Amino acid sequence: MTEHPLVEPAPVVEPAPVVEPAETPTPVVEPAETPATAPQVFFEDVAVGTELPPLTVVVDETQMFFFSAATYNGHRIHYDKEWARDKEGYDDVLVQGPLQAALLARAVTDWVGADGRLVTFSVQNRATALPGQELVFGGTVTAARVEDDRGMVELEIAGRRGETVLMPGTATVSLPLRGAR
Repeated sequence: MTEHPLVEPAPVVEPAPVVEPAETPTPVVEPAETPATAPQVFFEDVAVGTELPPLTVVVDETQMFFFSAATYNGHRIHYDKEWARDKEGYDDVLVQGPLQAALLARAVTDWVGADGRLVTFSVQNRATALPGQELVFGGTVTAARVEDDRGMVELEIAGRRGETVLMPGTATVSLPLRGAR
């Protein structure tokens, strides 16, 4: 094989030096309680007036970006601050209504546990939320009945920012009966 006069030989690449990481202690992170590890709520444990444990969330712009990407929501009001201020008249970008609905559904499904089921879910977006605000999602039992060997529980649910109701709604959940299989 002959060398071509116009082609230069490939440069020799030296491997990069190995740098050992500094000794950094690994932080201990306690796992959050999840529906799979949370104690199961049974139909017999609830009564009209029982309140769901609140789910408190502070949505940030990174979470909003990923939610928009996952839901193919390209509306600039959720990621372009200048657009939100200058064209839409808001102080900042807005937290997506469907993200708020998903967080409200999570509050309900976290409460019902692994053997509970979300049967119906209906909400209305009534007010805006901005990134960085503390939002609280929860609900209250309004009715309960046994149907087909399951406990059917009606809920009044809401997402709130302080005293302001952002997203009122209703849900029906199915809870297991204690001792039933």
